[in-house]
Amino acid sequence: MNNFHKLKIGLFCFGLLCLIGLWVSCVKTDEAGSRRPLQVAFQNRIGSAIPIVAVEKGYFQNEGIKVRTLRFNSGPACAEALYSGSADVGAMGDSTAIMALVRHGKLKLIASHGSGEHRHRLIVRQDGTILTLKDLGGKRVAIKKGTSTHGGFLALMRSAGIPLKAVTVVDLNPGTMPEALMAGSVDAVAASEPTPSLAEARGGRGLITFGGLGNSYPILMLANASVIEERKEDLVRFFRALRHAEDFVNAHPNETAKILSRVTGLSLPLTQKAMKCHEYRLCLDEATLSSLQSTAKFLMKHHELPSMPDFAEFLAPQLLKDSRINPH
Repeated sequence: MNNFHKLKIGLFCFGLLCLIGLWVSCVKTDEAGSRRPLQVAFQNRIGSAIPIVAVEKGYFQNEGIKVRTLRFNSGPACAEALYSGSADVGAMGDSTAIMALVRHGKLKLIASHGSGEHRHRLIVRQDGTILTLKDLGGKRVAIKKGTSTHGGFLALMRSAGIPLKAVTVVDLNPGTMPEALMAGSVDAVAASEPTPSLAEARGGRGLITFGGLGNSYPILMLANASVIEERKEDLVRFFRALRHAEDFVNAHPNETAKILSRVTGLSLPLTQKAMKCHEYRLCLDEATLSSLQSTAKFLMKHHELPSMPDFAEFLAPQLLKDSRINPH
């Protein structure tokens, strides 16, 4: 064998060793959970100020965690991302979260990142004839079914003594609701902010909020149990970043409004108005759980749930506790 062939064989072996080393390195990185980003699904809406600010201010990078965000316009879409495995963590309203926990069985409730008793509203046409809830009889109301708004609407109708069969519920995505209302395709729209404010800006009139019904309408974060087990440290870093964002949102509401306005495409005045309907807080406290219990009972009575869930078996509060920036 001449020297040229020996050189070719040597270079081939060296290249093969490099490739093997690179492959082993990648495998180790995957096993450590640091190479694959944490996939997080949330709504690109005013209620998601904390995760949006965490992304925009670079808090995830600061905590050494890679996050890939999946942004949707409804809670059920976030839940579907969890079901399919395309998301590791998903944020959604209370009704959607309860149904997801019960029906999926392998999801855990890890936190709430926002709430707001008045964040859901019913909007009608400014020039219409609907002046009270009772005027909805025989009308078409646009709602995204299976959402927190849907659950709140059912409770609102019951509290007013109006039978659900008196109205026709039209399943519609929030993004198309203002146009549908103005076109006359529906007579009213029910949604969470900022959809109600957008509808008002285009000629709608606020009829009523869903407040006063014993529900704070928490926006909840769920994760697959396997993700919690395999990527605990990543999730703790994830929550530490969210805690920094929580502090920023509450300390700098005007700058937060500017960030949300830029990210969502909403005007600054509309963003500021919608923010006033929310409370931005990371928690998993008794008030949140009490609100969930109330909503679950209501959903079960309306045959939306097969049975009353035992929330104790779905809770995973330790991640939030371990992420405390100043534990003392």
